Formats: sequence, C-alpha cells, structure tokens
Amino acid sequence: MMQQLRNSTKWIMILTFLAFVALMVFEWGADISGRTSGGFGEIGRVNGTPVAYDNYMRAYRSLYDQAQAAQEDPITNAHVTELENQAWDETVANILIQQELERRGIVVTDEEIRNAALFSPPPDAYSNPAFQTDGQFDLSRYQQFVSVSDPMVRMELELFYRSIIPRGKLLRQVSSGIHVSDRELWDMYREQNETASVSYVSFEPQFRVSDDAIEITAREVSDYYDDNREDYYIPASANVVSVAITKAPTPADTAAVLARAEEIRQSVLGGEDFAEVAARESQGPTAADGGDVGIVLKGDLVPSMDSVVFGARLNRISEPVTASSGVHLLEVTDRWGEDSAQVRHIVLDLERTDDSEIALFTLADSLEELGQSMSLGEAAAILGLEADTLDIIETRPIVPGAGDVGEGGDWIFEPETVIGEVSPVFENSVSFYSMELVSFDAARYLTEAEAESAIRASIGVDKKVAVAIDEAEEVLDEIRTGRSLSEVAPEFGLEIRDAGPFARTQFAFGLGRFNAATGTAFGLEVGEVSEAVEANGNVFVLERTASEPADSLAWVEQLETQRQLEFARIRQARLTLWIEALREAADIVDRREQVLSSSDEQQTAPAPIY
Repeated sequence: MMQQLRNSTKWIMILTFLAFVALMVFEWGADISGRTSGGFGEIGRVNGTPVAYDNYMRAYRSLYDQAQAAQEDPITNAHVTELENQAWDETVANILIQQELERRGIVVTDEEIRNAALFSPPPDAYSNPAFQTDGQFDLSRYQQFVSVSDPMVRMELELFYRSIIPRGKLLRQVSSGIHVSDRELWDMYREQNETASVSYVSFEPQFRVSDDAIEITAREVSDYYDDNREDYYIPASANVVSVAITKAPTPADTAAVLARAEEIRQSVLGGEDFAEVAARESQGPTAADGGDVGIVLKGDLVPSMDSVVFGARLNRISEPVTASSGVHLLEVTDRWGEDSAQVRHIVLDLERTDDSEIALFTLADSLEELGQSMSLGEAAAILGLEADTLDIIETRPIVPGAGDVGEGGDWIFEPETVIGEVSPVFENSVSFYSMELVSFDAARYLTEAEAESAIRASIGVDKKVAVAIDEAEEVLDEIRTGRSLSEVAPEFGLEIRDAGPFARTQFAFGLGRFNAATGTAFGLEVGEVSEAVEANGNVFVLERTASEPADSLAWVEQLETQRQLEFARIRQARLTLWIEALREAADIVDRREQVLSSSDEQQTAPAPIY
C-alpha cells in the first residue's frame, strides 16, 4: 500500500493546488507576490508591485485549459481576449490580496502547519483511492502517508499550507459578522417549496384586440419618439470587401503532425521510456512531468479522448487521437472502476510546418503589396483567394473567416479612410485579413418618420393591453355577482386554462416566471379570484385552485446545509465587493499591450493540457 501512496504523491500535490485555488474564491496563485521574473518580466504594476509575465501566463493557461476542455470547437479570438482580461484581473487580485495579508500582519505558525497537514487534508485527498477504506475516506491512511513521505513531499505540503492558511485567516476576517436568521432561511425555503395551482383566463390582447379598436394620434407618436429617442440610435456602418487568410493548419500540415505522432508512438512501442519521450517531444505544459496528467474522471475530456482513456489497455500507448487542442498519444497507467483513470500523454500542436508558415506569410505579404495598386477583389483573384462583400457595424465589426476584427474595424471607421481605399493586412489570432471600404454610413438617429411604424407598434401594444383590461373588468363584474370564472369565461370567448402546481421560483406554463401573474397566484386564497393582472404584454384573471405549503419538518432537516450554502453565497458577494474596493483604491498600471506587442515571441493561445 505504501508504494501506492508514494506513487500518488505527484498528482496529489498538483491537483491539490488546482482544487484549492478554485475553492478559495480569490483564485490564489502559486506565486501571488508577483516578484518572480522570466519571460517578458514585468508587464504592469499594482501599488508598485511588479506584475510578472510568468504569473499572468500561468493564470491565462489555466483559464484557457478549462475553456478548451469544456468545448470541442476551437477558442475564438473574442474568447481569447476575454480570457486574457480575466487572467489579468485574477493576477491583479492575487497581488492585492498578498499586499493585504502583509498590511494586516497575517502569518502562520509551525504548529498550525503541522495540525493542518495531519487533520485537514487537501480537498482532492478525499477522493484519492489510496486514502480510502471500503470506498470512504480514511484519515488514518492519509496520516500514515504523511508520516512516511519523503522530505520533498513534506516540504511541498509545508509550502502549500504556509500559503493557504494565512489566506484562510484573511477570508474569515473579511467575512466576519455574516449572520443569516432562521426567519430569512425559512422565507427562502418557502419561496422554493410552497406551491400554488390556478385556473386562469388569458385575454391575449395582441390577438383578440383588432387594430381598428385603437386609435394612435400624431401627437402620441411624437411624444413617444421624444421620450425614447435613444432606442432609435443607429451606429455607424460600412459596406466592405474583405479577404481573410486563415492561420489554421492545412490538411497537409495535419498529416505531417499525425505522421510525427506515429513516429513517436513507434519509439515508445520500441522500448523508449514514455516519460523521457514526453519530456523531449510533448508540446504541452505536462512535458516537464513526463506527460503526467493525473487523475481524469469520465466525461472530463472531449469524447474522442474520453473513449480512448476508458477503453484502452493499461500501460499501452494509444494510436494518435486528434482533438482541437492537438494530436495526443495517451497512456492509461491505472484505472479505478469505470469512471476514473491515471493518465499521461504526449501532445503535439496542430500547427503549420515551417514551409507552410513561410507560405502563409508570403501570401499575406503578397496580398498587402497587391492591395496598394489595385482593388482588393482583383488582388484576391490573382492570389486565388475568396473575397466577400458585407456590411459591418462600428460597435461590433465581424468578418467571415476572421471573426472579430477590432483593428480592421478601427481602420474602416477612421475619418481619414476614404472610399475605395484598401487596408494594410491585419493579423489576429485566427487569420490575416484585409478590407476595402466600399461605402460608409455615419452614426445617426432614425427620424421620427423612419421610426413611426415601430413607434405605432409599441404604442399599439399598450393600447391593446388597456382594452383587454377593460374587458377583464367586465368579466370580474359578472363574477362579483356570484357567478364562477368557469361559468363566465365562455360567454366572453375565453378558455379556462390550468397551471401548477408551481413554486414562486419556477416557470408556470402559460403565465411565465417572476412576474405579476405568478406573484398574484400566491397572494390568493384557494377559491379566490384575482383582479385583472398585467404581465408580459398580456392580461390575466386567475383563480387559485390548490395550495401546498412548504414542509417545515423537511426544512428543519436541511436547515444547517441551507445555512452553510447561504453563508457561502453571502461571503462570495462580500468578497467580490471587497476585491472591487481594493482594486478601485489601487494604483494599477497595465502594460500588456506595450510589452507583449513588442515581441515576436508572443503566443496568444498556448497549447492546453487536453
């Protein structure tokens, strides 16, 4: 057993860090001080503390891997930008938190570390089969592992707890004073579990009230236009010719990567050590660990890889598996049941060969050169490229084959750009592209005359609702004489419908969710009929037919779990506000654009683990 425990050391430590980082809300980094150097060095400052490129890229790669693992399609350029900004925000937050720890003098003692190491295992230890007895976590087995672990493992544990425990203390300080009363918890539980059933009639004014039944004056149209003019703002737009040259690997490039993967596979089958080959050949971040991915749960990977991991023979390198993240050679070294496996892999990026890349750059250069002396369409025809004519808007310039073309959009909508001018060749993460301005329409507001039909439609909705409310009052007048809703409704051509049981937080068929209609239902006694209720452009009259109160005994049974969940929610909200306050008060300098754009070594989307 002890050999199994020792073999588990590496993945335990790796997964522990990843799991606790996600758990701690703050997104703690492995080195949050920002004082390391390497790569591009400093890419910004937070209150004078350098923001290290390495730490920023560590956060970015983690976010990128998570995003890519969750989808089979490649990450888009717009998504890359979103991930870059999110990584920056997390890195800045980590530094702000470290500064706050230092300001508050929060430290950890050796005794606290010893107790934590023995009695507070890292979260992922609980699911490690090596620490389980009869499928349940066994603290004594974990403590035995700690007691016989080598000095390197103990040092890693000490570093882990020395980093985590102070942050736990800070977390408690920031979230102190949170109290959730039983009354508040009962109200929340009741909202989710008390149900109502209703019969109702729907007056559907947009269908049952004819246009002839309402009158809209010119004055009403003018007043509406004046009150809602911003609704009729039209951003600048342009008609352009665009040509995009994709950076995606060609079929020949993909074939070359697959051929290289097969060569590597044959080397391993021929007796070479998998870990040594992975360290030498793999292009993923696990290369330094011999390709060790760690524990993989069924469903974690994209289907093409998942089927191999949970169908392959143990300790046998797979055939090349192609995914959007690259070409993978997988080896399953252990498997527990049908839902978890220990995996290592070699990954090769799906990228262009050197010759293919040179050809790509040459083609882009040729497009730019030809565009200086002829139309873009003519240049594209000479080079065998496809030209598209399309309209783009200033607020979101999108071009087929190139995606979000912010830089090109800026060029198109510059005042200096003239009709017929061809842009330089721009580059984003997915393509090289160029555009030619064909025509331009400046931003403006629709005139009242242009907006009139839309205005009349909006006013008409309100007027038809008013007519429906009058009809509902006629129905209610009859009911007030002692007649039932089911008796009166057919006389007005209305159909009785039923909804429920539904809770306050649930969607009610025909009524909707979180609106006046569903809210009214819970304010009625069984057998009581409502007044006319307007919701979602419709008018209703409801009669409550049944009521199921929330079970107070069931509430008591789950009370402490509910309290913990609500406490966590409030704490998360408070932490978010706290971080935002730190950020607003901080002196933050973001130099990513200047530093990263100045180097040809920039990689916008590093290869993910999976």
